[in-house]
Amino acid sequence: MASTVSFSPANVQMLQGRSCHGHAAFGSCSAVPRTGPRMRSVAVRVSSEQEAAPAVRAPSGRSIEECEADAVAGRFPAPPPLVRPKAPEGTPQIRPLDLTKRPRRNRRSPALRAAFQETTISPANLVLPLFIHEGEDDAPIGAMPGCYRLGWRHGLLDEVYKSRDVGVNSFVLFPKVPDALKSQSGDEAYNDNGLVPRTIRLLKDKFPDIVVYTDVALDPYSSDGHDGIVREDGVIMNDETVYQLCKQAVSQARAGADVVSPSDMMDGRVGAIRAALDAEGFHDVSIMSYTAKYASSFYGPFREALDSNPRFGDKKTYQMNPANYREALLETAADEAEGADILLVKPGLPYLDIIRLLRDNSALPIAAYQVSGEYSMIKAGGALNMIDEEKVMMESLMCLRRAGADIILTYFARQAATVLCGMRSN
Repeated sequence: MASTVSFSPANVQMLQGRSCHGHAAFGSCSAVPRTGPRMRSVAVRVSSEQEAAPAVRAPSGRSIEECEADAVAGRFPAPPPLVRPKAPEGTPQIRPLDLTKRPRRNRRSPALRAAFQETTISPANLVLPLFIHEGEDDAPIGAMPGCYRLGWRHGLLDEVYKSRDVGVNSFVLFPKVPDALKSQSGDEAYNDNGLVPRTIRLLKDKFPDIVVYTDVALDPYSSDGHDGIVREDGVIMNDETVYQLCKQAVSQARAGADVVSPSDMMDGRVGAIRAALDAEGFHDVSIMSYTAKYASSFYGPFREALDSNPRFGDKKTYQMNPANYREALLETAADEAEGADILLVKPGLPYLDIIRLLRDNSALPIAAYQVSGEYSMIKAGGALNMIDEEKVMMESLMCLRRAGADIILTYFARQAATVLCGMRSN
């Protein structure tokens, strides 16, 4: 036997002009002629097979109606017996401690741990450093497994494409400059047709929505390998170097850089760069200052990647002493006053206390650089099966976030983002 379903005029209008084939959920349809403009309903026949829905039954085989009838009558099923897990043999029998606070209660299940997790990390927090060179092929970096000097026209685009696919949209560029273009004054740093400006224009053409960070310093362009101009007595000249850095930053902004990042540690360079950018109309270009950049031994693999080791001496007259803590506050106050938009700490993991210091004393975004030495140690430990590379990688990044870093510059960016996306890391 079939039944009919009545529809209101509004429903009729929805049905008009549509074939019955498109409404298989209503069963077999028969055309119902209009009786006139005052027609109030239309009948649609529903097959008896569809009318009788199968009864839903409990695991015991009883229907919902039967269970409800028992509940109304006060016949309730017995709950399963409470079984307490047994302690191992030899466990002492003691009286429970009289504790009003047991923090482990909030850790006892994955769902609770996830609910109360204070720190999170996502691909949006990661910035991928990219080494570029003039060559066509990608050249592996021996001290940094998995990292390459990328050909700026091909390998670079491929790496950016793969990184964006897992949610990484921020990149910072570091150039390997041919020795023939290096000089003591580092003039190649502000060549508008140099490697970095060309690369920025290419990236912005292919991926206009990404964020491009640049490095502002003379060491990749200096024949002396220092971040500034070196006087004949070995002194790094501060103000003359700042003059060159301003031209470098403007050149990068002209090419389309979103954030310029002075890493040189010269005094007063943030204010001078801000003024130079504003004078050229680049008011929207941000400055990420390397506020607390320490004279660290963790930079070795990076200098191999760029072939930028100092030709003599070290960088201790301008980079900070690793033994100093309060000095970071002086640099923070100066960079904030001069117009920095982001404050960076470098290195990362060994300097968590400095990250927290800046976080507690500034409202600006804080960046941390997980440097090449940190990366290479984790890679080496994983290759020797001394640690679980993926777990240590993710823990180290979470620790940087927990210390107060809003963004993290890390060579693990794509690999970590792959894990965060629920995919297997390479």
